[in-house]
Amino acid sequence: MINDSAERAVVLCIGGHDPSGGAGIMADAETIAAHGGFAVSAISALTDQDTCGVRAIHAQPGEQLEAQCRTLIADSAPRAIKIGLLGSSRAVRVISTLADEHPELPLVLDPVLASGTGQRVADAAVLNQLRHNLIARSTLVTPNLPEARTLTDHQSPDQCAERLLATGARWVLITGTHDSTEQVTNRLYGRSGARHEWHWPRLAGEYHGSGCTLASAIAVRLARGESMVEAVAGAQEYTWNTLDQAFRTGRCQLTPNRFYALRHP
Repeated sequence: MINDSAERAVVLCIGGHDPSGGAGIMADAETIAAHGGFAVSAISALTDQDTCGVRAIHAQPGEQLEAQCRTLIADSAPRAIKIGLLGSSRAVRVISTLADEHPELPLVLDPVLASGTGQRVADAAVLNQLRHNLIARSTLVTPNLPEARTLTDHQSPDQCAERLLATGARWVLITGTHDSTEQVTNRLYGRSGARHEWHWPRLAGEYHGSGCTLASAIAVRLARGESMVEAVAGAQEYTWNTLDQAFRTGRCQLTPNRFYALRHP
């Protein structure tokens, strides 16, 4: 998986810092590096959390976030943008403006509304800005089914996807990680009517950072020039393997092994 070529696909990651290392910016950077890319980052929020859950979120000033993003775009010329935890409605507005200024960059939005253990991490103002601004500017939105239901007020994956596409997203990937089925079913919907499904064996255990890993893997693959269907398919396989090779770094959730290929080529 590692690519030693001199030129690497740069991805701008905007999201929260998880000090436990399981999710957030650290997860983004590890995933992108495992694909031979390079992550540059702007921190939207600091968090007080561990593998057992989130205790507090400290949103960073909007003007600071905007300045850092502009600096990185000018200096590093990223080929894609990946969005995770935002922390404030101001952050959503900043990113919406940047997306308008750089429509050539694929924007992958992982709408983090709750932590892996269920704590809500997006307030009503953030939710409102996502619904009315950022989703419409996204190349791909990657909610799990509970997040899709919250964003759309619909229930079935098809209904949720239809609403998100109508809002303006070009593609929607709804993951089935929170279902109670034997298999995890992930569904990709395109604005043109395209639809694809993938089925994965459900692994035992609780994982911290699987959504970040999946969205970052898609972003770096898009940055490398893959089509959306290719990127989503390959990213799912990569993410499933990181979970299958997950390890324990704390008392609660498992951490995906994003560099599993170094020991399991």
